[in-house]
Amino acid sequence: MPSSSSTPATVPPTVWTARGRHTGPAAEEVSRLRLQELKDSGVVLDFLELPEEETAGERVVEARWLAPEGVTVRARLATGPDSGEGREWVLAAEAEQPWDQRWPSPATMFWPDAADVPWDHEPVTGMRLRDLNLLPEDDKEVRRLLKSAVRDSWSIHVVVHEAMTPDQAGRRPLARLLPPSLRHRVVEHRAAPHQFRVVNWALRDVGVQVPRGGAVVLPTKARPSGSDEHGFSVRSVFLDGSQPVELIDAVTRFAALPTPLPDGAAKALTALRNNWHLLSLEEELARQRALVAMYAEALEAMTKSRDLYREAAERAGEALAVYRESAPALAPAPAEEKPSPPGPQAGSPLQQLTRTFERLRSTARTFRPTPEENGSDATRETPGP
Repeated sequence: MPSSSSTPATVPPTVWTARGRHTGPAAEEVSRLRLQELKDSGVVLDFLELPEEETAGERVVEARWLAPEGVTVRARLATGPDSGEGREWVLAAEAEQPWDQRWPSPATMFWPDAADVPWDHEPVTGMRLRDLNLLPEDDKEVRRLLKSAVRDSWSIHVVVHEAMTPDQAGRRPLARLLPPSLRHRVVEHRAAPHQFRVVNWALRDVGVQVPRGGAVVLPTKARPSGSDEHGFSVRSVFLDGSQPVELIDAVTRFAALPTPLPDGAAKALTALRNNWHLLSLEEELARQRALVAMYAEALEAMTKSRDLYREAAERAGEALAVYRESAPALAPAPAEEKPSPPGPQAGSPLQQLTRTFERLRSTARTFRPTPEENGSDATRETPGP
């Protein structure tokens, strides 16, 4: 099959994107209270909820805050209607500098970081972002779940195999140990000791394998450049409550790779950049100056076009006048009749001689006797015997 010549756009280094589902009630009110709380405490500089008539059935909220070192971050949260299973949301944030995973997660600016608020469900698999998720017991369901995670998810999926059933300390989620900006982009799947063969059977088509008692980061549908099945797998993960340094390093390196924009992320990023409404005083002033400059440039172009048109019209008029003045001189002369060949002049001696011969000929023809007349005359004049 021929490959496409167009290269898919990658996530810009300044952008942070995530997608989830809020399965509880009053999702709008929960987000609104969180933003107001952070604004009152000075964490969020400002936020704005757009009117419904401008958002095509979505609830859209814009927010702006300062990351460490005074870096401005702009973010846009779009929450869809209730589908019966909750309200799906899409969050896109962009900073003035390349994103640092140690910065606060944009998700916690719009949603409270409390475990009892169910805003963190991954919409494709239904798993939670801030908790560990045990794989189902059905083999086919395991395969369907992992294939869906690779094909359609925006999140980073990690499969951890338990060599033996851990205690309560070993059942703590990986998310709490990750850098802040990665905690709400990673889904952790836990495979029980007896599911080792089942998991690797389910991952056979994906192209990766999980080591016994280890972990692996699943590739996305369009695998990031530089990723391979060995570079992001960990042979041993000690589930005793200690920090899994190798696994955290693998997830962090995977998140730093250039990754193609997932389906729908390009639309969210375009809306963030082109439909931004929450402007500061300086931004509004710069925007008005840009509009004035644009209008001045357009007016100058129109004036220049008018002058060029007027000059062209004047030159066309001059050319038409010159043409009219020179038209008679350039007209072709009328065709002259060719002179007839010279003939004998009327009354010339030759013509008079010709006419005299013609008269003599006609006179001689008149007086010449016919044969009958000659015979009768001879009979009359001949004497008899």
